[in-house]
Amino acid sequence: MSAAHAGPDPACEPAADEAAPVTVLVVDDEELTRAGLRALLSVQHGLEVVGEASDGAEVLPLVKRWRPRVVLMDVRMPRLDGITATKLLRSELTDPPKVVVITTFENDAYVWDALLAGAQGFIRKRAPIAQLAQAIRLVAQGDSLLFPDAVRRLAAQQPAPPPRAVGGTRAASLTVREEETLRLMARGLSNQQIAHRMAVRLETVKTHVGNVLGKLNADNRTHAVVVAYETGVLVPGGRASDDHQRF
Repeated sequence: MSAAHAGPDPACEPAADEAAPVTVLVVDDEELTRAGLRALLSVQHGLEVVGEASDGAEVLPLVKRWRPRVVLMDVRMPRLDGITATKLLRSELTDPPKVVVITTFENDAYVWDALLAGAQGFIRKRAPIAQLAQAIRLVAQGDSLLFPDAVRRLAAQQPAPPPRAVGGTRAASLTVREEETLRLMARGLSNQQIAHRMAVRLETVKTHVGNVLGKLNADNRTHAVVVAYETGVLVPGGRASDDHQRF
């Protein structure tokens, strides 16, 4: 039997606006984990859990039905894992939801593969609920990298990449300003913070970010940073800027 839970009828939902809650689909094969996350997230300001799924195979149809802004996705599931489910969302939908991977171990190789598949970030299952809620809000906002220090540490654990070769796209095609934008994205800075750091207009930063995503064949800014680490465009050394979000 499916573990999918009905949410509100999308036809009755109010139009999305700045005040609308961030809708969330919880995906985990453990019933107690799902129930706990649903209960805890449901009382967090600005969040609304619209449904649950016990396996990755349920994710795509439920996303089509309830249109959540964020999917909180377990990675290891018995039938269809979270990596494949994330790939399906990105290949089958023109406007897929954001995906946050929930994991037991931060250095799980599956997490890196999920980020390469297009997930926007990851967080440990034992994280404080306030931290998880804030992570979901930030991912829904979409203009900064979630936990850049953790992404960099995970990148450092991967095999050494070939130098500056991006899957058929020349890394050298990045301009100096685009590379600078990419480095600041990797530190977790938002578009507004990047604009301030580079002393340019916000619209210019948005253009640079769009160009970076296109040249790295990335679906989102997290994916771009992960691809850059994976292919040697960025090297995961040193500490990130203090400008990134703190929890």
